[in-house]
Order: sequence, then structure tokens, then C-alpha cells
Amino acid sequence: MDFRTTLNLTSSPHSITRSTAILTIGSCFADVIGSRLYHNKLPTLVNPFGTIFNPISINKLLKQALQKQVPQEELYVLQQESWFHYDFHSSIWATSKTQLQNFTQQCLHEVYQWLQQTDVLIITLGTAYVYRHLETGQIVANCHKTPGKFFKKELLGVDTCTNELTELLEQIRVVRPNIRVILTVSPVRHTRDTLPLNAVSKSVLRLTCHCLSEALNYVDYFPAYELLLDDLRDYRFYKSDLIHPSEVAETYIFNQFSDVYFSEDLKKFVLEWQKIQQALTHRPLQPNTSAHRQFLEKLLVKLTSLSSQIDVQTEITHVKEQLLNFAAN
Repeated sequence: MDFRTTLNLTSSPHSITRSTAILTIGSCFADVIGSRLYHNKLPTLVNPFGTIFNPISINKLLKQALQKQVPQEELYVLQQESWFHYDFHSSIWATSKTQLQNFTQQCLHEVYQWLQQTDVLIITLGTAYVYRHLETGQIVANCHKTPGKFFKKELLGVDTCTNELTELLEQIRVVRPNIRVILTVSPVRHTRDTLPLNAVSKSVLRLTCHCLSEALNYVDYFPAYELLLDDLRDYRFYKSDLIHPSEVAETYIFNQFSDVYFSEDLKKFVLEWQKIQQALTHRPLQPNTSAHRQFLEKLLVKLTSLSSQIDVQTEITHVKEQLLNFAAN
């Protein structure tokens, strides 16, 4: 008997290789996927605007980057002696408005430059609920703890989400005609909306992804949402808040992603690199022995051999420092 429901995923004909440039944007699950790609040495720009949950804000920020626009002046806000911008996540802040203006403009410029070389864009949608700032009439990405009376909560429709993202992707294709887009729906539940309304929100996002992947031949859907809720389907695979996936679940979903999209060469490299990462974090029981010195020397040889293919300068410096400590002792 089978005691769990498994998803039968097939390999994509459009493989990600070691040189594939990737941009991730969206909810915190875009951080999870993006960080793991980055730490496996793929050229990846991870969620540069901070966590962005809704498709309207994702559309707005990427179009501002593409069109070399500056953030809207009226959406800067001072909260508890710190400056924020309603279009950006609260991780992007400054102690003065001028500093934040420079920071947000640099962020948009970085994304503009990255889009010129991006091969794969991964968008993770978190919620179809948005907050409209009443004074400006603008939908915001983050309320930054501003009192709720200044906003109106709205539920986006499938047509609105689909049209917004279609327009965005077509504009990106002007710059990068061969770009591939992978859409995901975040498996993280927004319990503040209540579980019934969270289900409504996720349904809108899932149908949006379906419509886009059916209409645009360069768009794929990866079932991160279904992998957690239908395949793993157990609170063992959640963190203590019972909302976010645990590290085990994140690893499982990332491995499924790798199986679908990674080339065979990249899969082999990732296995090799993960062994090197384990070696880099290894804590020896006898640190001041010749055996550990030989271990470090072999590790340095492996890293040096990879240095012509990927940037491992940080790792090489770390190992050399440990070897210098041997010489000092």
C-alpha cells in the first residue's frame, strides 16, 4: 500500500546549467529557492526587492527596473525614526530619506543590469490579497506597520493577475527574447487572512499560473505548493509556527526542482559541491594534527581546481587561513 501521494514530475526540456543566470522574485519561498541556487554556485540574484507577496507589486517593481524609473516619491514613509518605501519590503530601509532613495534606485539599477543577462526568471506568488493606500490610491507591497485605517484590503481577480503578469513578461521578452519563466505558488499559508480566505487567495494565484503556462510557451509552473500540501502533507514538515516549511521540506522541494530543471552535468556538480560544503563546515575532533592539515590541503586542491569554473575565492581564503594557523602554531 502507498501511504502518501506522490507527484510524478517530468524533466524539463529546458535545462538549467552551471552558466544559467537566474533571477528570483516574490514571496519568501523565492528566497528559499534562490538562496539554494546561489549557494550551489549558480549565478543568481535572489529577491532583490525583499519579500514581495502579490503580483501587482512584482509587476510594478520589475517594470520600474526595466524602464529605468525611480520609485514613486509619495510612497516613502517615516516610521519609528526609519524610512521605508511602500513598494519595497521592510528589509530595505534607511535612517534618512535621501539614503533610502539612493538605496532603492541602486536596487532597481542592479535588477535592470541583471535582466540584461537573465536566462531564467522564477516568480513565486504569495497572496492575491493586496492593500491599497487610500491617500495615493496605490497598491502597496508592504504596509510597514502603518495603521490599517490608511489602507483598503482587496482581493485581486484571476483576470487582473493574469493580465498584469502577461504584460510584464512580454516587456521582459523584448530585452531577453529567449528568457524562460518558472512560476510557483508559495506553500506558506497566510493565516492572518483566515484559512478559508487563504484558500481563496491561493486558488486565484494557482489559476493565474495555469492560465499563463497554458497561454505562453516560455512559461512553466513548478508545483512547490502541491509538493508540500499534497505530497509531504504532514506537520512534521513544517516549522514550529505550523505555517512555514521546515528545512527538510525545503530540501525535498529543492531536490524535486533540481530533478526537473537541472542538466545532468549540473546535478553531478551539485553533488560534488555539497560534499565540499560539508568539508568546509567540518569541525575536527583533533584540529591540531597532521591528519587535519592533510584534510585541509586536499580540500584546497579541490577548490583550486574549481576556481577556473566558479568563484570560490571566499572558500579558498577560508581554508588558507586555517592552514596559516597551523604554520603559526
